[in-house]
Amino acid sequence: MLSQKARYGLRALVELARADGAQLTSAELALRADAPRKFLEAILLELARNRIVVSRRGKFGGYILARQPSEISFAEVIRIVDGPLALAPCVSRTAFRKCDDCPDLATCSLREALLRARDATASVLEGYSLADAAVGQGAEVFA
Repeated sequence: MLSQKARYGLRALVELARADGAQLTSAELALRADAPRKFLEAILLELARNRIVVSRRGKFGGYILARQPSEISFAEVIRIVDGPLALAPCVSRTAFRKCDDCPDLATCSLREALLRARDATASVLEGYSLADAAVGQGAEVFA
């Protein structure tokens, strides 16, 4: 399940994409994303560390996207904020490990379904960018 933290982060990034290169303050982003300012600031700091946004400090500071909105996928942002997209660690491509209670990966009766779910989820989220969300493309996919 997508965390509230990821939802706020994605909403703020979509607002930055809509700003078309203009810098927005954390207060403006919090208002536009309907997110608590302090919580959003922590999320934006994490996104800055991972080079999704660039922050400028000072009286005239704010945030801008570090890359073009079309180059930032929902999958990338969710992985930064929430971690792997996979429902179980044994099917994760970015954080693979054997499940603690699984005796054998090869005979696991759950793994095939979890692999398919991970692949389908990754396919949709990797193919949907901030630019798509900024103009409302594919909204029916997430309805």
